[in-house]
Amino acid sequence: MMPKTLQRYFFRRYVITILWFLLGIFSLVFIIDFSELSNRMANLPGYTVSGALLMTAFRIPMILQQTVPFVALFAGMTTLIALNRRYELVVTRAAGVSVWQFLRPFIVGSLLFGLACLAVLNPLAAWGAGKAEQLEADWGSSSSRTSRSIPWLRQIHGDEDVIIGARAVQDEGRSLGVVTVIHFDQQGRIAFRQDARSARLEDGYWLLNDVLETRNGVLPKKMATARLATDLKPEFVQETLSKPDSIPFYALPRKIEIAQSFGFPINGMLTQFHAMMAMPLLLVAMTLIAASVSLKFSRFNQSRSVILGGILAGFVLYVVTVLVKAFGSSGIVPPFVAAWLPVVVAMALGSTILLHQEDG
Repeated sequence: MMPKTLQRYFFRRYVITILWFLLGIFSLVFIIDFSELSNRMANLPGYTVSGALLMTAFRIPMILQQTVPFVALFAGMTTLIALNRRYELVVTRAAGVSVWQFLRPFIVGSLLFGLACLAVLNPLAAWGAGKAEQLEADWGSSSSRTSRSIPWLRQIHGDEDVIIGARAVQDEGRSLGVVTVIHFDQQGRIAFRQDARSARLEDGYWLLNDVLETRNGVLPKKMATARLATDLKPEFVQETLSKPDSIPFYALPRKIEIAQSFGFPINGMLTQFHAMMAMPLLLVAMTLIAASVSLKFSRFNQSRSVILGGILAGFVLYVVTVLVKAFGSSGIVPPFVAAWLPVVVAMALGSTILLHQEDG
C-alpha cells in the first residue's frame, strides 16, 4: 500500500509542474498574441496600447483552453522523468508499490485539472472571447477585415425582407456590434444597405446607432440612429449568431433546449457539450500516454525516440479528437460518439501498453 505522504508528494509535484507549464504558455502566448494584435490593429481609429493589452488578456483563456491536453501530457512526462532521474520511482518500486498505485496521484490530478477547466477556465474563456470580440468590433467599425467572418440571420417582417449580420453578440442576443443590414425589394434584389456601429433589440424593433446608409446611385447618408421593425426574440438572435465554443459549459444544456424549440440544428452544441464532459478523461488518457513512455526512461536508458513517440501519440490523439469532433458537429457522426470514442480508445490503449510493460 502506497503511503499517503508519498501520494501527496507525487500529487504536489504534478500540480506544481502543471502550474509552471500554464504560466509559461500564458507568458509566451501573451507576448505573441499582443505582437500580432498590435500589427493587425494599430491603424484602427480606436486602438490603444492599453486596450490591446486588455484584449490580449481577454483572449488568453480561450487559447489556454486549447492547450490543456498538451499541458497534461507534457506535465506528466516531465514529472515522471524527473522522479525517475532522481531515483524516487526506483525506491518506490523497490518498496513494493505497483505502477497503478503511484500513478493514482497523477490520474487524480489530471481529473481535477479537467474539472477545474470545466468550472473555471471554460466560463472565463467564453466570457473573455465575447469581451474581446466586442472590443475588436468597437475598434474596427470601419474596417473591412471584420466583415469577412460576420454571421448572418434573415428576418421577414411585413413587407420588409432583410439580412442582419453582426461581428459580436452581447447581452444574451439583445446587443450586436458592427452590424450590417441588407434590405431587399419585392423582386429579391438588394435595395439598400445599412452599416451601424451597434444595434440594440428593443420592444418590436432594432435600434441602430451610428448608421451609414448606402443606396445605389445616391451618396451615402449618415444617421445617428435608425429603427428596423422586427419580431425576433433575443434567444433566437443569440442562438443564430453564437458559436458553440463561445457558450459556457454550464449554459450549453439550456442553449440546446432553446435551439431545439426554434428548430435549429443542435449537433454543434451537443458535440461541444459532450467534448467538454469528456475533457477530464481526455487528460487522464494523456497522462497514461505520458506514463507509457516515461516510467522506464532512466532505468533502461530508453532512447529519445521513445519520448518523441509519446509526444507524437499525444498530438495524434488531439488531432483525431478535433477531427472527429468536426464530424460530430456536421452530423456525420453522432455527437456522443464523436466526443467520447477517441477518449475511450486512447485510455484503453494507454492502459494496455502499461499492462504489457509492467505486468507482462
